[in-house]
Amino acid sequence: MSDFEADLKKVTKAVEKQIADTEKKVGDVTLQAQDEFIMSRARDEMELGARLTQRLGEARSFPDVVSAYQEWLNNVMIGRSEDARQFMTNWQKFMTEGTRLFSNGGSSWPMGRW
Repeated sequence: MSDFEADLKKVTKAVEKQIADTEKKVGDVTLQAQDEFIMSRARDEMELGARLTQRLGEARSFPDVVSAYQEWLNNVMIGRSEDARQFMTNWQKFMTEGTRLFSNGGSSWPMGRW
């Protein structure tokens, strides 16, 4: 095996390791973000449900019941809208960072020194 082939093999292994490490980091961060989002949504849903239950318990007429449900539905829709906005913001950050990492000309990779 020539020196070039040996060097190429070393660089290839180093690049593969770096890609695997990066994939693991992305996966870990993604799981953490999902867990935080799910816990936040679960807490918000429980609070909305508790508020609705309280309002329904205090209702003395049909219009009070309708008002309680309208308030609950309005808050649910606001929450979903905020979730969608946050998702799009995070997706944009993810795409920007991914583009930056993969378009830096390989300067941080072992091959970049060639």
